[in-house]
Amino acid sequence: MLNLEIPGRGALVLEHAVFDYNGTLARDGVLLAGLPGRMRRLAEHLTLHVVTGDTFGHAASQLSELPCRLSILPGQAQTQAKRAYIGALGDDRTVAIGNGWNDHLMLQAAALSIAVLQDEGLAKESLLAADLVTRSVVDAIDLLLHPLRLAATLRT
Repeated sequence: MLNLEIPGRGALVLEHAVFDYNGTLARDGVLLAGLPGRMRRLAEHLTLHVVTGDTFGHAASQLSELPCRLSILPGQAQTQAKRAYIGALGDDRTVAIGNGWNDHLMLQAAALSIAVLQDEGLAKESLLAADLVTRSVVDAIDLLLHPLRLAATLRT
């Protein structure tokens, strides 16, 4: 569990982190450098989930040794499926991290949402749905590992 007190916004009690895979955790289907250790540290505080259409077909093998729950979504209606996944976990207990158009509803629904702008870009809809934007998923995870940084950014 991750407890965040954000001045002017109140407390967040997070239990889950939901990540998009391609464009967020991976480039061209390959997990980005610097993530395994950070994801293991984050898993000490939150249950990690990865929801993906798995465009390149590598998600299961790339994530096999990491403490996360992988959900491969069917090709159709991924936007709604990601939103429903967040809802099933509890919107108010979940942080969502993504970059693609099909991430915007989950970002909009989550108690805390972080959009990442990396090599594959950031869809306008997801940019507008997010609470904040980072240069990379490494930076996003580091914010969660150092929650006072989040408080400084999101306070009112």
